[in-house]
Amino acid sequence: MKKPVSYILILILGLATGIFITQNETIWNAINKQFAATFTPFDDSRQTKWDADFKVVELKSTLDNSLQKAYFFKSKSTAPKPLVISLHTWSGNYEQKDELAALSKNKDLNYIHPDFRGVNWTKDACCSDLALGDIDDAIDYAIKNSNVDLSRIYVIGVSGGGYATLATFMKSRHLIRRFSAWVPISDLPAWYAQSKIMGTKYAENILACTGSKDSLNIEIAIKKSPIYWKTPIEKLNTSELQIYAGVYDGIQGSVPITHSINFYNKVMKEMPLADSLNYVNDVEKLNLLEYRKALGDFGKIADRKVFLKKKSGN
Repeated sequence: MKKPVSYILILILGLATGIFITQNETIWNAINKQFAATFTPFDDSRQTKWDADFKVVELKSTLDNSLQKAYFFKSKSTAPKPLVISLHTWSGNYEQKDELAALSKNKDLNYIHPDFRGVNWTKDACCSDLALGDIDDAIDYAIKNSNVDLSRIYVIGVSGGGYATLATFMKSRHLIRRFSAWVPISDLPAWYAQSKIMGTKYAENILACTGSKDSLNIEIAIKKSPIYWKTPIEKLNTSELQIYAGVYDGIQGSVPITHSINFYNKVMKEMPLADSLNYVNDVEKLNLLEYRKALGDFGKIADRKVFLKKKSGN
């Protein structure tokens, strides 16, 4: 497997009130630095031997009563602790290797790694209502079976997990403090066309998960694409959405950075009194796509130089 690229752009949305203490920021920074240091832009569906402290649990779907599995870790603290919901990639399931599991255990955080209908080439997966219901059910389970600080619930995922993170932001019924989407898919019709050009397996996967045959069922593909959904702007009063993408994603790896940029810009357009200077404009997009060069000095995250950072709200 190739070494992950070392360049990144960050897009942040949120109108958070700033009432959370420094310790909470430290935990979140540790999670994101772990992701920056270890994630790849590839769909790594490897399974792994899980630590014995992580238990396989069965969650009953509130939508169709099916049993969905997850790996779960309960904090040993008597005081409320954060909850990390880590979402598997496009070709993974709840058994997939996850670097955040060890981090969560070491920091004694509550953690759950749900299946949400497994790999994304069935009609019930791929950010369907059933799959997103499973993520909410996993959060319910963790809250009921561990001591969760309800002001510190974090959802995070890469690639297909980033796709599910965007969808959870758009549709979850839970109050979630932060969403962190790394190189997410946001637009299935666009990704289908891109995957056909690149000759990857994902084109066939998208046909399968949308119930398509020889040609893409656009209606269902749009229904499963967060970029076409109405943004719950009110959530941005209490939640923060962070989107990360590497400038070589789509060249190395399968998801172009345009999925991140276009989703960010879509939400910006729906925000009231949005400041146009916070958009990723056409000149910036062209420089990122054509020259892959830094557009300013934005520092680093882990060992990765940040090429562009955009932020709206706090």
